[in-house]
Parts: sequence; C-alpha cells; structure tokens
Amino acid sequence: MSSSENKTCSICLGNVETGQGQAIFTAECSHSFHFGCIGKSVSHGNYLCPICRAKWNDLPFLMPNINPNLNVVSQVTPPPPVPSPAVRREPLQFSDDEPLPAVTADPTPNAGLQNVTINAVPERQAIAAPESMDNFSVLVGLRAPPLSDDARHIQRAPIDLVTVLDVSGSMHGSKLALLKRAVSFVVDNLGPSDRLSIVSFSSRARRIFPLRRMTDHGRGDAKRAINSLLANGTTNIVEGLTKGVQVLEERRFQNPVASIVFLSDGRDTCNHSSRSQNFSNTRQPPQFLHLLPSSICPDNRGTENQQTFPVHAFGFGSDHDPLAMHAISDSSGGTFSFIEAYEMVQDAFASCIGGLLSIVIQELCLMVRSASHGVDIKSIPSGRYASEISDQGSRGTVTVGDLYADEEKEFLINISVPALTNAEGEENERKTSLLDITCSYRDVISNETVRVEGDLVEIRRPDSLSPPDMIVNLEVDRQRNRLNAAEGIAEAQRMAETGDLRGARAILSNRRSSLLASASGQAGDSLSMWLETEMRETEQRMGSRQMYERAGRAYALSNMSSHGYQRATTRGTAFQNSDFGSRGPSMTGGASFDGYVTPNMASMVNKSQQLNKKTEDDGTPREDN
Repeated sequence: MSSSENKTCSICLGNVETGQGQAIFTAECSHSFHFGCIGKSVSHGNYLCPICRAKWNDLPFLMPNINPNLNVVSQVTPPPPVPSPAVRREPLQFSDDEPLPAVTADPTPNAGLQNVTINAVPERQAIAAPESMDNFSVLVGLRAPPLSDDARHIQRAPIDLVTVLDVSGSMHGSKLALLKRAVSFVVDNLGPSDRLSIVSFSSRARRIFPLRRMTDHGRGDAKRAINSLLANGTTNIVEGLTKGVQVLEERRFQNPVASIVFLSDGRDTCNHSSRSQNFSNTRQPPQFLHLLPSSICPDNRGTENQQTFPVHAFGFGSDHDPLAMHAISDSSGGTFSFIEAYEMVQDAFASCIGGLLSIVIQELCLMVRSASHGVDIKSIPSGRYASEISDQGSRGTVTVGDLYADEEKEFLINISVPALTNAEGEENERKTSLLDITCSYRDVISNETVRVEGDLVEIRRPDSLSPPDMIVNLEVDRQRNRLNAAEGIAEAQRMAETGDLRGARAILSNRRSSLLASASGQAGDSLSMWLETEMRETEQRMGSRQMYERAGRAYALSNMSSHGYQRATTRGTAFQNSDFGSRGPSMTGGASFDGYVTPNMASMVNKSQQLNKKTEDDGTPREDN
C-alpha cells in the first residue's frame, strides 16, 4: 500500500490521519477509513473491504440511527453473522498455529521404507603394485528409497510451509493472476497433515493466513486468502522474510520439515539496498543481508544450535535481484530458481513441492574411513554440503541433511594410494583395501537413527596393468565432468561480474571442449550432454552486458545453486520436456530442469502441465504476460 493510500479514506477520499477530528476505523486487512463512512457502508450490507475485498471478522460497531423528525431511536438491523474468514487480524505473536493431527497406529503393516543404498566405484579397477598414486578417486553414491504408491501419504515427512509472496505494484495484472493460480496449485497438493501459512509483502509485510492444516476446510480458507491479494506499493524483502521466519519460529507445534517458498519480481527498495546496474558494484553482497533473521542467514547468529529454515527463492521475470535471492537461498540451504517466463511459475512451484512433499530421509551423514595404512583422504569436493577430513586424513564426513524420495547424491573421495612393497601372494589375488563407507540418518517413519554400511572398496594390485585396467570408469568420469562444469559456470559468473564477458565466455567454451573430449563425453553420456548444453546456454546468455544483466546472471546463479546442492532448480524460458530419464531430462530445447530431478518432482510438474492444458482446452481464458 502506498503512503497516500494509507492517509486516504477510499469512501470519501478524505484524510484519515489521526488528530483531524474524526474517528478512524482500521480493519484487520490494514486499510483505514473514517468510522462514519465505513459504518454507513456496513449498514447497507457491505461486509467486504472496499479496497482489497477481504472479508472482515470484526465489523465496525454500529451506533443507533436517530431520526430527528420522529424524535425516536430506530435500531439499525444488525448484519448476519460473518463466517470465519481466511484473512484475520494479525496477532503480535504467531503462536496460533493449528495443532497437528493425532498420531494413529499405522494401518499399513508393510509401509516401512527401504534403507538408503550406498554404491562405491573406484576410478580404475587396478593400480600396478609398484605404483603409488597421490590423487585417486572413489565415487560414493547415496540414493534415497522410493515412495510406494499405496502408502506414500505415510512414508514421507509432513511439512510446515510458509509462502512469502511479493505483491508490490510491479506484480499487478497477469503476474499476480499467475502467482495466485500457482499458489492455489500448491494448496491443492498439500495433504491434511501438512500446514501452510501465507505472508505477502510490498511496502510492508502481512501474514494473511496463519499456519493451518490443509484439510478441505483449510484449503478453502487458504484460497480465499490467496484471492484477496492485491498488488500495490514498493518492495520490502527484509520485512517479508522476517515475518515468514516469525511464523516458523513462534509456532507451538512443529512438523518434521519446515521450509519457506519466497517469490519476488523486484529489488528491495526499503532497506537501502538498491543498486544501479553496473559491473563496478554488483559484485558486492546485498547490503540488507545482515538485517535478515539468523535462522535463514546463519552468518548473523551468535549461537550455533539455532535451527535453519531453507528458503527456496524464485526470481520472477527479468527485474528481480538474483544476487540477493541466490545469497539468501544459498545461506539457508535452499535453492534459487529463475522464472524467466511468467507462465512458468506454477510448474516451478510444482517442481519445488514435488521434492518437499517427498522427504523420506533426514539428518543424513556420510562417513568414509581409510581401510589401509598409507591410504589417506586428500579432498572431498562436496559443493555446498559441509565436509570435513580428520585424523590426519584417515576419516572424512559429509553432512547432507534431507533427501527426497529416489534422490541421489554423489561425492568424489580423492585419496592417495601407496605402492605395495615386497608384494607377496598370487598376483591376481593381491588387493589394497581403500575405504570403509557408512552413513547414518533419521528415518521419518520410525523417527529412529539408521546406520547403513557399504561394501569395502578394494582395488587389484597386479605387477603390471593390462589395457582394460587403464580404462577410467564412466561414472567417475561423468562426476568429474559435473564438478568441472559447475566450477566453470561459477568462475565465468565471477568474471562476468567484473565486466569481462569475453573472458567468461572463453572459460565456458574451454570447459565444454574438455567435456566433449572426455571419456563420458565421447560415449554420448546423457548427463554429460546435458552439462554441455547447460554451459552453452550460459555462454550465450553472456553475449552482451545487457543480455547478462537481463537473464544471464540469474541463469548462471540458478545453475550454481543446482550444482552446489545436487538438487533440481527451474530456469530457462519454458519447460520443454518433462519426460525424465534415470539421470536427467530429455533435452528438446532450452534447459529448464537439470539432471537432479526426482520422479516425484517430475510427476508434480506433469500434473501442473496437464492442469494447464485442461484449462486451455476448456476455454478458460489465460493471462498473457
């Protein structure tokens, strides 16, 4: 709401500042009116806000109507009771969340999950006994169990989800209409154990819907709150996210998973953070990050044991602040997606909740241990997941956290392998044990800690190598390609921020050439081909300064977010194909999804697309951007 709207009664257009000699009524939707004006409006049966059309729970008290000619008092007929509306007066404390459903006995005896599976592959099958290697790679893969079709509602963790939505003036028209439809899609796909809260922000932020279970009644009220949204005012990202965090921090009850979905189409204009579009200053971190709650920006916290809520940020259109939104999502452990075409917003939300509504594993930690003297762990390139090497290189850990159903995480463990001195025994039987691998996690059904042991990783040690022994495993090679592509995109993005777009394109071009020359590239590996397409698209979006600022920066940062967490993000201009294979999407055009998409994410996007197609086939008019 603009400052002028704050000071004007929309009924008589007079000033509603205090001290003007008239009583003021401020409704729960934050709009203010002269008491007399709104009282007359209500007495005529108008029980909706004249500005935003929200239903009011608390109506202005109606004084008796005095007829001076009759010198009697005729009581105005009171209005009928107003049902509990979706939009309520915002309390000071958000401890009004709806209680969780009672826990009942599992009606499906065989509804338990399978264990996480561990797969480990050395880069080669053999190392010559007299040879030592300082940098030998073992690929360790973790895969979450699937959800069974007949018990998926009880096999995944219920979620507390807060949507923080930009409703500033620039969101008017088709953008707001498409956003409403996208959030309504989210509402329709949450289960009765899931809870949703809605926060909107422009110049100020409001919680327009408390944290409530998505039962049939809850869904109806949530949709009424969504439909009440209007676009006006400026953009206060800090207040919007602060209020979204407040909803989660002050809840009385807690579902196992808590996340924030945050969408904005602009830059924060209320916290001294706006920057001119030039390369000399866009490299600086957003100035307002230090104002955000420490539960989404851990660098701001004073204590270590505070919960962090992942923020899944969606940059809407070409005018949002990708550096800020990527920084917020990255620091919180969430993902950053770039919605370039307005009509993509529902599919983008569908992809995100397809993952969030399939979390089956929590607190996952991978542990590797040297299995032989002289085998030392040198490095673990784990992206944005925290890793540590301890005990002089004999132990390593990677803290992963949550896993979606069927989701995979792959990590290269780079080790040193010593030569075998005074090798004894039959040549074909000599081996070196490399790594012991285990993982631990919390099962969301039993709430118990599970420990899984992988097979011992060994390698043959013949006196000399045959040609097959020299072949690099394609799974290891493709993982190197993924890491090299991610490093190349990040390096190119940093260079582009300095204004050296030619150098940025050269980096990507060289990385593409190396990928195509690799073993997996030569073999036509699907993931490697997707990586090459992704780098080529990023390179094209760095073709000029204008192109980079309009779409290249957000596209590159979304790629970096995806690779850093090995988790799918949305980017590009359209969803070209959602028929995904085992490791990645079928590419028929511009990159939209990536190789980390899970079956549940793909299924939710297909559901969204089918719904959009049905809407078009039924002749329902669609908004154009």
